[in-house]
Amino acid sequence: MNAAPVSAEDVDLAVDLAVSLLRRAETDAWDYRAGALKWTCWETVEHIADDLFAYAAQMGPRRPPLEGHVPFVCEPRRSGGPASTIFAEREAGPEGLIQVLEASAALLSAMVRTVPPETRAHHGFGIADPEGFAAMGVVEVVVHMHDLAEGLGFEWEPPADLCARVLARLFPEAPTDTEPWPTLLWATGRGTLPGLARLSEWRWHATPEDER
Repeated sequence: MNAAPVSAEDVDLAVDLAVSLLRRAETDAWDYRAGALKWTCWETVEHIADDLFAYAAQMGPRRPPLEGHVPFVCEPRRSGGPASTIFAEREAGPEGLIQVLEASAALLSAMVRTVPPETRAHHGFGIADPEGFAAMGVVEVVVHMHDLAEGLGFEWEPPADLCARVLARLFPEAPTDTEPWPTLLWATGRGTLPGLARLSEWRWHATPEDER
């Protein structure tokens, strides 16, 4: 049986679950490193928001680009920090940061709902359709929340059916006889599976399966 398509509702769900957890963070925890990343927890949330915004923006032009990104300025604020277009005002505090995340997610959800399904636009891992951008957005949220949970000291495990849908859409070579969340962590270089070493390099497939 084919997996159900990844939808705008899946983006909304992933972000709602993430926000519920992020609101529990201590104020001074935002400058901790996010797990194994070299970014702080604050920077990692900005990175998620930036990716969600970028995925929405790629589908926005009348003729979405197929050869490269929509040319927004994208640069880091410090050496070693993530290059971004979207940043949150630090003076607005954690709640302002969460608003930036929610706003970027809303843009992606709206674009996935409204652009024609035949829309195609560039991503570094393939020419994506709206479902592909939705799936990539979900992965950015749930996987980086794994990093954030390590930095903030929380437990995090997204719904298995959500993980299974994005695995089916983006990671066709991933095992199908293992639990979806550990498999998604393995597929993104963050864990091991029985008999499988941790990946040092990984990618997803943004292009719809019948167009690869």
